[in-house]
Amino acid sequence: MTEQPTSHERRKSGAGRPAAPADPRGALLHTPEQPSRTPEATALPLQARSGDTPSGLPDGPPGIQASAGTGTPSPASPGPEHSQSPATVPDPHRPRPAPDSIPVQQGADPERTAGNSGGKERRTGQALPPGGPMPMRRDGDRLRFVGAATRRIARGIDLDEIVMGLCRATVPTFSDAILVYLRDPLPVGDERPTGPLVLRLRRTDRIPSERDTENGFSPMFQPEPVELSPVSAELCEVRPGGALAEVLRGVRPVFADAPAARAALPELLGDDLVVPRGQRAILAPLRGRRRVIGAALFLRRPERFAFEADDLLVAAQLATHTALGIDKAVLYGREAYIADELQRTMLPETLPRPTGVRLASRYLPAAETARVGGDWYDAIPLPGSRVALVVGDVMGHSMTSAAIMGQLRTTAQTLAGLDLPPQEVLHHLDEQAQRLGTDRMATCLYAVYDPVSHRITIANAGHPPPVLLHLGGRAEVLRVPPGAPIGVGGVDFEAVELDAPAGATLLLYTDGLVESRLRDVWTGIEQLRERLAATAQLTGPDHPPPLEALCDDVLDMLGPGDRDDDIALLAARFDGIAPSDVAYWYLEPEDAAPGRARKLARRALSRWGMEELTDSVELLVSELVTNAVRYASRPVTLRLLRTDVLRCEVGDDVPQLPRLRQARVTDEGGRGLILVNKLARRWGATRLSTGKVVWFELNRS
Repeated sequence: MTEQPTSHERRKSGAGRPAAPADPRGALLHTPEQPSRTPEATALPLQARSGDTPSGLPDGPPGIQASAGTGTPSPASPGPEHSQSPATVPDPHRPRPAPDSIPVQQGADPERTAGNSGGKERRTGQALPPGGPMPMRRDGDRLRFVGAATRRIARGIDLDEIVMGLCRATVPTFSDAILVYLRDPLPVGDERPTGPLVLRLRRTDRIPSERDTENGFSPMFQPEPVELSPVSAELCEVRPGGALAEVLRGVRPVFADAPAARAALPELLGDDLVVPRGQRAILAPLRGRRRVIGAALFLRRPERFAFEADDLLVAAQLATHTALGIDKAVLYGREAYIADELQRTMLPETLPRPTGVRLASRYLPAAETARVGGDWYDAIPLPGSRVALVVGDVMGHSMTSAAIMGQLRTTAQTLAGLDLPPQEVLHHLDEQAQRLGTDRMATCLYAVYDPVSHRITIANAGHPPPVLLHLGGRAEVLRVPPGAPIGVGGVDFEAVELDAPAGATLLLYTDGLVESRLRDVWTGIEQLRERLAATAQLTGPDHPPPLEALCDDVLDMLGPGDRDDDIALLAARFDGIAPSDVAYWYLEPEDAAPGRARKLARRALSRWGMEELTDSVELLVSELVTNAVRYASRPVTLRLLRTDVLRCEVGDDVPQLPRLRQARVTDEGGRGLILVNKLARRWGATRLSTGKVVWFELNRS
């Protein structure tokens, strides 16, 4: 039994008139009366009612017309996907057709077999043409059609797929045209819609008025051109207490000639759009779990047999399955939106631009249906122009994993702000994971890069080791102690300090990049190392590859079915700060320290050719050093960094951070930070494990 819906309506004998074309919305149009054709051909067998007299040329299934003077069907143009003749050899590249009659089955009654010459149909007594399809049993065909149509509707996941499934399943098998209206906006779940009820035309479908002549199909006749009827607006506001509101409230489908429908259709379609008279249109409300969410209008052309009472039951089934599917699709869309927003807020919106290092990142979810996961990356600026690079992976890729990831990422940012060593950061993350639950496991790699010393300190908690791409093109897997995953508890973490030469690129990643069902993690790491080395060869030994292109090239190493987990990738290009661009001094906490700081800063600016900044730098350095000397008990540090901006850092051993406040007229102090805030490009204060650092930046030009 095919899954495509089969037609179950009778063909009207002698209705050989050309099909009336439809307007762009799929509704039937005004057409002049067509002269009936004389019976010049042998009619295809019909399923007749009592009192029907077969005469003339019948309307066969879409796509088949009886050739004049012969008893064999000749191909007509293909309509929608259900209109191809079952007797035609199917094209493997076209959708599978839906026959309008029951094909011959093994063991069938020979008197009912279409292949037997002289066979007759028992219900009508009409002769069956050799090789023709057997007529349908109406009740059985309705059941088969409803089953196939509902399966097609249920296959849709999003809103458009469900609505398209309804249209494709009903046209042309059940109707010649369909219009689907949905609420605008669609309510989600239990929320109560506000404002008036507005229906928007979501989709239409119809049998094309012009036949396609490809693949040997040609039209038997061309319909006479008719003038298009005016098309009303796509939006319809349902008036409370109006005829359309009453039909929608009634939920059950109604014929167009019913008194309620006659008054409701002009409100829905507009006064200028006319539907066929009689029982040739069905208006079916679409009701979801709690409320009406739209309406569907099924239309048949005048030459086709009118709808029957049983067709109302078919329309009700189609409307019910479509409405419930739309309800689920809207809920699924809301959940997908929430998941996307959650993942987006958990990850950095933009990466910082710290001095001496360039950054690039990528994140790929495990699948389109699982857009959230436990992988994360982060780059956190630290005092002294340093930067912390973090990559972690919470087990699983669900909403729970994403929530745990967000808590661990926030904890890591807080610990980084305290300027703790990498191994201490992992230790506190381990404690935090144990507080979240006994089964909260994660891997993490935490690295701190110092552009002044060109060194990097790395601590690992069960994470894949990073890969360092040198300037000459050599890719090296760094030897970092693996450690235990976060959440195990009672495990010490070890940090290593390595060289980070200028021009080198450090690649941090999660195991989704290197591990899958097709390869183990170490095979994937080796493939990653080879891929980086091959990419570096393309730009030559003296020029490192661009960071963004390097990240894209790394992700290209994944095959179509070679990804089972989400992927987080963080690449850092080490530019460093040259020693000639750094000036560093220790100042004793005494009254002469501010004057000495002004003199040292003036000499450094003169050496760098930045004399135009001397007055501003001397004033601001004097204010910061004066505040530090007042409370410090150990030597105060002063450092100047020349990069794209001039940065000045003053450190002391007092952990309390200074606050900007408005000094009163009688106060002798409290105006230093106001000057810094007015003259500096940026300024800030960071607490350290040994005190604090107050810094400011000035533009060089």
